[in-house]
Amino acid sequence: MNSVGHINHGLWAHPRDESHRFNELNYWIDLAKTLERGLFDGLFIADITGTYDVYQNGIDLTLRESIQLPSHDPATLVSAMASVTQNLGFGVTVNLSYETPYQFARRFGSLDHLTQGRIGWNIVTGYLDSAERLIGQKGLKDHDLRYEQAEEFIELCYKFWEGSWENDAVLKDKQKRIFTDPSKVHSIQHHGRFYQSEGVFQVSPSPQRTPVLFQAGASPRGLAFSTRHAECVFIGGDQPEKIKQQVNKIRELAIQQGRQPEDVKIFVGITVVTAETDLLAQQKLAEYIRYASPEAGLAHYSSSVGIDLSKYADDEAIPYQQTNSIASVNHKFKEKKITPNDLKAQHILGGRYPLIVGSGETVAEQLIQLMDETGIDGFNLTRTVAPESHHDFIDFVIPELQQRGRFKTEYHQGSLRNKIFKNGDHLTAQHPAAHFRCQNPKQSKAQQFDLSKQSA
Repeated sequence: MNSVGHINHGLWAHPRDESHRFNELNYWIDLAKTLERGLFDGLFIADITGTYDVYQNGIDLTLRESIQLPSHDPATLVSAMASVTQNLGFGVTVNLSYETPYQFARRFGSLDHLTQGRIGWNIVTGYLDSAERLIGQKGLKDHDLRYEQAEEFIELCYKFWEGSWENDAVLKDKQKRIFTDPSKVHSIQHHGRFYQSEGVFQVSPSPQRTPVLFQAGASPRGLAFSTRHAECVFIGGDQPEKIKQQVNKIRELAIQQGRQPEDVKIFVGITVVTAETDLLAQQKLAEYIRYASPEAGLAHYSSSVGIDLSKYADDEAIPYQQTNSIASVNHKFKEKKITPNDLKAQHILGGRYPLIVGSGETVAEQLIQLMDETGIDGFNLTRTVAPESHHDFIDFVIPELQQRGRFKTEYHQGSLRNKIFKNGDHLTAQHPAAHFRCQNPKQSKAQQFDLSKQSA
């Protein structure tokens, strides 16, 4: 995240942590080079609009521990990191609730050009009341209504990315003085419930057209959205049986949406502390724990569920309360008894991702076992002490994975989408976006390309 604290809170205070330099371009340039050295598929950059102000009914702890505050715009980092890498992808979080589809689609179409097809979009709808107040609204929209708006937002983006310009519209013919063939550029007409748009998209076809689509919705409405649109889905969980259930459910829902199970890659968020030996890794963990802030993790969690958890005694069961925040996280209080002490124990490093500790060999074997038992496709690795944790994973874990034939030894060529799926740069014909592609290559300029009534 373009901030100091992201998931594992409190570790900014560690003497070797450099995340306080997040506002320096070299911090991100060095990170991009490091990740490409390790053959990472991509750098995923989270983001929020708003502040975590639910815990203790204020932001004092949020400010003291830098719980994603201050945080800066993630999209501003991409061009610089792309300029020093050739293969690393960039998944960027943008909350569509506070964007207009046209300006957003234009920005990401531009980034796809500048990265030569290495951009992805993590689709979020927001979950903070503080964000609504910042933009002049009274409170968070209903959870399912946010997804209805998201459906129309992404449909209009598909029209811009896929339907305004034909693939061969740009000629760059200096002799004939034709840069773009006018007959191959079409006007979009969209008149919907949330958005209106008429005109030609200003960005010519980029390598991927539509960026790689990421999503993490886990509620019934969120899963319906992600299995319809997303190519990469993030899930949580620390028990293999429950992870496997989620994986099977996502793949079954994808089939029901008319897609193939392999059209969706599923990733689990993890935290890894590793070193030369198991003993040294445990010693490193003990060192990290001295700086981590479980309470800051609790404050982050409070805003995720929309409940001030500071009101409950450490050993008091937290009652379920319906809110408009992250429904899947909040639902856990309905499923089982959870106390603040339970959450603090889970947030031992200030974050709630499953923690894997050990030598490179130990970690590699655990990752492989988790993949084989659950059917996931990979992991979203969060940082602890930056950049130390990235270097440790690259130096200790990746060679062990490579020796076991479970991690690449060189990059696959092409766009981010082609690297992940090895099936070309564009979305498949089964994806909803395909319905909005230019259908008639002989369509004249005078004919407007009206897609607003087509089914997604």
